[in-house]
Amino acid sequence: MNFILSAVLVLGAIGLIAAVVLYACSKKFAVYEDPRIGQVQEVLPGANCGGCGFAGCADMAGALVKACDGGSLEGLLCPVGGQAVMDQVADLLGMAAANSEPLVAVVRCYGTCELRPRVAEYDGLMTCSAVNATGRGETGCGYGCLGCGDCVSACNFDAIKMNPETGLPEVDEDKCTSCGACVKACPRHIIELRKKGPKNRRVYVRCVNKDKGAVARKNCKVACIGCGKCEKVCKFDAITIENNLSYIDPNKCRLCTKCVDECPTGAIVKVNFPVRKPKPAPAAEEAKPATATATAQTTAKEEPKTVNSNDKEEAKA
Repeated sequence: MNFILSAVLVLGAIGLIAAVVLYACSKKFAVYEDPRIGQVQEVLPGANCGGCGFAGCADMAGALVKACDGGSLEGLLCPVGGQAVMDQVADLLGMAAANSEPLVAVVRCYGTCELRPRVAEYDGLMTCSAVNATGRGETGCGYGCLGCGDCVSACNFDAIKMNPETGLPEVDEDKCTSCGACVKACPRHIIELRKKGPKNRRVYVRCVNKDKGAVARKNCKVACIGCGKCEKVCKFDAITIENNLSYIDPNKCRLCTKCVDECPTGAIVKVNFPVRKPKPAPAAEEAKPATATATAQTTAKEEPKTVNSNDKEEAKA
């Protein structure tokens, strides 16, 4: 009996000592978390896509609260929630939300199966990263889309699908949240996040080929050849030529579309612009011949006949 009582007392003492130690450690190494972080995290969509530049929504919430203490939310944006979510976060933190223009993913390649001839056959793991690791792929263009759909697999919002006819990915603007997952998944960096633009209108170069003009055109009929015609026609200094490739700065572009008409290969595309109606034939030019004919007929009718005196005498006889 004494043995059992001794064991209970010893175990109780050990438990008491352990509790005291744990309590002391919890106070010593306690990490304070601002309750606002949990509140902000509840407002965020919870996609954990990483499009904001942080590991997940929890890290984003912490960054927002920290930025709030600094006095500004500039540069922080949840691409999935957009401006509406950022406005809610700003109201919760008592800050003014910075207005940000919505972005959308664009595919900067239009080398379809018809425009980009196949020069090799790949037999291996059908992922873009694997094909890119082996070399240029099945076509002569070592910069264009590989068509294996890594971007489709990376998208959590079903915003990208492969077109079976062209072999290229297509972005659904209504579903795209500009999270940037497809941008990170593409080994050739042909997908870019660009501003949606006013009325969702955009102008960009649909090519990333850095080969010289003749080589690029040989491998793809719609490749940018770096001729510089678009740069010369642009009045807003929005276009630059670097490494034989043209690039349009969305912050400077005024959507005049002159570069689209000037590009000899069709490498520059305009999106969501109204279709131009064909110019009617000038009415003035058509009316001139008709007016001239009518004037000649009128002159002929009004011109009096001249009768010779000899003709009069013959008529009397």
